[in-house]
Amino acid sequence: MSLRDEAAELDARDPLAGKRAEFDLDPDVSYLDGNSLGAPPRGVAPRLAEVVGEQWAGRLIRSWDEGWWDAPERIGDRIAPLIGAGPGQVVVGDSTTVNLFKAVVAAARLNPGRPEILVDAGTFPTDGYIAESAARMTGHSVRRVPVGALASEVGPRTAVVLVNHVDYVTGELHDMPGITAAVHAAGAVVVWDLCHSVGAVPVPLDAAGVDLAVGCTYKFLNGGPGAPAFLYVARKWLDEFDQPLTGWAGHADPFGMTPAYAGRAGISRGRTGTPDILSMLALDAALDVWRDVTIDQVRAKGLALGDFFLRCLDSLVPGARVVTPRSHARGNQVSVAWPDAKAAMGKLIARGVIGDFRPPEVLRFGLAGLYVRYADVLRAAEELRGLR
Repeated sequence: MSLRDEAAELDARDPLAGKRAEFDLDPDVSYLDGNSLGAPPRGVAPRLAEVVGEQWAGRLIRSWDEGWWDAPERIGDRIAPLIGAGPGQVVVGDSTTVNLFKAVVAAARLNPGRPEILVDAGTFPTDGYIAESAARMTGHSVRRVPVGALASEVGPRTAVVLVNHVDYVTGELHDMPGITAAVHAAGAVVVWDLCHSVGAVPVPLDAAGVDLAVGCTYKFLNGGPGAPAFLYVARKWLDEFDQPLTGWAGHADPFGMTPAYAGRAGISRGRTGTPDILSMLALDAALDVWRDVTIDQVRAKGLALGDFFLRCLDSLVPGARVVTPRSHARGNQVSVAWPDAKAAMGKLIARGVIGDFRPPEVLRFGLAGLYVRYADVLRAAEELRGLR
């Protein structure tokens, strides 16, 4: 059977094939960049039109009491099952960067008397920037350690460990339960960055005993460009959670206008300022695509897409160096080392295959199981062959 026939058969048998129709995608484009910006679900535009035309224009300020004000917690509870969290532990709002700052500082405050913050050495740059800034403010030092060495490097001086669940360049999936257990055995607190795993792979936050976590919603959750991020705080820490950005929305009585700050109970304490309602409710609409699908189904499809893509690469582009693990210890992403990756990706995009690149010379292909087809990954391999 040819690869083309196999792709057609796999697409025909795909139990998630019908989900693609729920997204507004050009049928002639193979979109393999959902790990940077997810495709728009068709339900988002009409929901936003309703929010603007009926809620904002029709109800005006009354809409704050008719669902707007509680949206950060309500939408957080919708995301919670996708990250293995029980209700009341996830709040949506602000950017990933802002939530990282809250989480790292709060984690340091939960674990006083230890001078060190360990950071995943291959972390997304903003995580490192925030860790350095938080350390300067809290009197800590930062040490960057390869993820594989974290279990042996964490020790009695370590207050906090900040680590990514999926490496943003290679797509390697890290051992959340194992690393979390090692961090806790050393008496430290762990903060996980879920940006490249939420909506792509199962995330066992509660089961693994994770302390705090953050993640974005515009990648595999398809919330739209600049969609608000989320913050997770384990139930055991909610009463002690002392986040540094003590804005009015996190106040126990936000409309009391008292001069002294008193934090709200529970996860609402993680809120800072006025919610960005248009982006928030666009995300709410985007999450509707998960009503009849599970993260396990999406994960199975992502792995199958990756396995097929790797076979296509081996057959059509022999010798191409895949930097993503060939085992299933990977996220829903395949990365390929390629000379002059920026120019190469530009040529692929011109031919209708949209991925992205990361320095130094890596092409990244996101495998969003809700809308990527087996024909798309075959097409990517065929176009790569044409670049040689």
